[in-house]
Amino acid sequence: MRAEFDRARRVIPGGVNSPVRAFKGVGGTPVFFDRGEGARVIDTAGKSYIDYVGSWGPLIAGHAHPAVIGGVIEQAARGTSFGAPCEIETELAERVCERVPACARVRFVSSGTEATMSAIRLARGVTGRDELIKIQGCYHGHVDSLLVEAGSGVMTLGLPGSPGVPAALAELTHVVPFNNPEPVEKLLTTRGKEIAALILEPVAGNMGVIPPAPGYLKRLRELTAAHGVVLIFDEVMTGFRVHRGGAQALFGIEPDLSCFGKVIGGGLPAAAYGGRADLMNQIAPDGPVYQAGTLSGNPLAMRAGMETLDLLDDAAYRRLENLSERFETGLARAAQEAGVSLTSNRVGSMGTAFFRAGTVRNHDDATAADTECYGRFFHGMLERGVYLAPSQFEAAFVSLAHTEDDIDMTIRAAGETLKAL
Repeated sequence: MRAEFDRARRVIPGGVNSPVRAFKGVGGTPVFFDRGEGARVIDTAGKSYIDYVGSWGPLIAGHAHPAVIGGVIEQAARGTSFGAPCEIETELAERVCERVPACARVRFVSSGTEATMSAIRLARGVTGRDELIKIQGCYHGHVDSLLVEAGSGVMTLGLPGSPGVPAALAELTHVVPFNNPEPVEKLLTTRGKEIAALILEPVAGNMGVIPPAPGYLKRLRELTAAHGVVLIFDEVMTGFRVHRGGAQALFGIEPDLSCFGKVIGGGLPAAAYGGRADLMNQIAPDGPVYQAGTLSGNPLAMRAGMETLDLLDDAAYRRLENLSERFETGLARAAQEAGVSLTSNRVGSMGTAFFRAGTVRNHDDATAADTECYGRFFHGMLERGVYLAPSQFEAAFVSLAHTEDDIDMTIRAAGETLKAL
């Protein structure tokens, strides 16, 4: 892959269009892929890998699922973009609102970054406040205000959180640890009237997968409601993956605003933000908070999202849970047999194996993992035909296209790799 990477580096910064792809977190040269088929990806040299990246989460149905591809082809023949209303936008919006009771209205955008940026602007516009609370290690896209103490990409590369972000803007963001509501309570007691929103991943996915502690989300909901602060759940990763209604349905907590991406576009660039009607009605053209996008609601992405959501019935989620549990328990057993310290966190079909002993409940716990050991593990698995995330601080994703045989082959490869570390 060296020739492909050298060619890319001549015309693309770092040779990649998103930093983690550069393999700096694990060393070596990135793999360049030619195509995907079900649960597998095939590189430009023709080697096949069992894929647990899944385009970083969107491909919950697997690569090139016939229903998704068929729908996109049919739509492409009708037109790829109109820049005007089309019924397919409404159809996908109806599906989202049906699945997520906290969303009375949704607005489509083209990326998770746009979704979180727009939700924050809405929260600021509605409350008339400027300050934010974010969680250490959670990543919400490359929004200026939210790159302070950000997640996976920044953590993987060891970069400071906010180069290029004006100090005055960064100072509007308060950072608190995950799974600890006490700093939030203290902040709201002293600065509640200045804080517009608290944004978090209800299941952290960008410092590795970390589930919320019992009662944590409920307490945040109580605190934000008491102080008139807009609670924003960033479900770009968890939305429609950990549950048909997202993490908020799984844990029974309704935020004021929600952000979605990845699965909602079925592998094409699409995202959304939604929430209570009184908040969403403040967005232009109904209200004064402006947000727009030429390709928002792109019909190709809308169709891919519709076809994907239609595949995700109760039986699909049961299958994902069974496969993911098989993966988790098999990996834990392989690590124990190899005498390697490993802590697995999983919620639904997303999980992370941290190379360390003990529980992982927050950013500090995650960064105590042995990243060099993970790098060796990553390359050992790659040699054995398994493609994992090229960073300790990312998630592995199981799809409907994976089979029990795929999982078992992966565990056998893991056993060999762990013993060779």
